[in-house]
Amino acid sequence: MLEVSRLKASYGGADVLRDVSVFVPAGAFVGVLGPNGAGKTTLMRSISGLTRIRGGNIRFNGETLLNRLPEAIVDAGVIHVPQGRMLFPELTVEENLQLGSYRSAARARYGESLRRVEAYFPILRKRAHQMAGVLSGGEQQMLAIGRALMACPVLLLLDEPSIGLAPRVIDGIFDALRHINGEGVTILLAEQNAVKVLLSAGSAYIIENGVIAHEGASDDLRNSEVVRRSYLGVS
Repeated sequence: MLEVSRLKASYGGADVLRDVSVFVPAGAFVGVLGPNGAGKTTLMRSISGLTRIRGGNIRFNGETLLNRLPEAIVDAGVIHVPQGRMLFPELTVEENLQLGSYRSAARARYGESLRRVEAYFPILRKRAHQMAGVLSGGEQQMLAIGRALMACPVLLLLDEPSIGLAPRVIDGIFDALRHINGEGVTILLAEQNAVKVLLSAGSAYIIENGVIAHEGASDDLRNSEVVRRSYLGVS
């Protein structure tokens, strides 16, 4: 599905990723962990065509994504939920969801996709005619994920979906992501919440200072003494 090979990327004039390789099989749920500034967001932006790549390759379903415009990457089915959500605050919930379905492959499935989103996040149906800017942080994150689902993603990229949210809301978001993955959507999730990621994803990569420091099955990483001490707060 997705193969990131020896990726080097810069952001804001600084080298951020140095020789990063990540593999996401079709149907998988893969996590990317690491502290602030480690390179998680740059990895996501690189896959989406939003960051300058200095070396390496990114292949999706056997075809390179290098030098492709972001809209072409979206049209291939790679849909990115960025950190900060990037909603349109002066548009309604319904209008934000409609904008998610502009991808050509998604237009004919609008009704089906809307029912699916409302099943995952019932509050969005109740808030359909409210402005996105007045929603709570958790509701806005649900809307951002819902808008991405309206595009019928083949690969869903999520950057820090739990940031700033209450534990109960985080639980609900991760429950939804597990169901979304269970219905066949491949997920690559960048997060600082290592506990949630390692309980939800099948495998994970840990980035430190722009390189992969650890990788493996989530169960193995949870049981690793180094990972437990450094990322899970368990001695």
